[in-house]
Amino acid sequence: MTDRPTGSEFGDGEPVVRDKRRIDPETGALREPAEQSAAPAAGAPAGQPPRDPSDLIGPSAQEALLTEALAERTADLQRLQAEYVNYKRRVDREREASRELVIGSVLAELLGILDDVGRAREAGELDGAFKAVAESLERVTEKLGLVRFGEKGDTFDPRIHEALLHNYSDEVDGPTATMIMQPGYRHGERILRAARVAVSEPTEQLPGEAAKADAPVESTDDDKAADESAE
Repeated sequence: MTDRPTGSEFGDGEPVVRDKRRIDPETGALREPAEQSAAPAAGAPAGQPPRDPSDLIGPSAQEALLTEALAERTADLQRLQAEYVNYKRRVDREREASRELVIGSVLAELLGILDDVGRAREAGELDGAFKAVAESLERVTEKLGLVRFGEKGDTFDPRIHEALLHNYSDEVDGPTATMIMQPGYRHGERILRAARVAVSEPTEQLPGEAAKADAPVESTDDDKAADESAE
């Protein structure tokens, strides 16, 4: 007698009989296979994996989703580009402002030397090597944007002029710089030093008391009598 194997491989110790005959011995009919493969998913061809959920929607819906996603990405890109352009402009403005500030500070330190050059020129002492150096300095400062202003006869402007002397004259129609004591300088829109001037105003603008003081005094009869008795 042959021992039958027992254990979990054949169940709980009992023999497992599998009838694999294709023809039923009782009815004589052809049998269907006992084990069949799992039915494919509904709508999916046999032997192919299930489709992606996005494949279940129509072409119009897919196109709408793609269009919306493209619009969002385009808007993000445009926003980033605008932020970068604004940032670059701001950095360029700040860099240029810093550069102008540094140049203006250096030029302000040279104004005293330029005053000495101007006084030497007026005194006729600007000659030889000193003249060449002075002219070279003036060319460099002019190239850096230094502008000199303040001429005799300019209309007085308190924004660019500093009045050191004041008087009245019949030769002017309004407040006028009649003498330039020290020229002014500017760099771009920045005034490095106001022009120091003497200002004259028209005589008719004299205060009332001063006008009376300057007017001739007429002698009265009593004054004449007093003068005659004194004699």
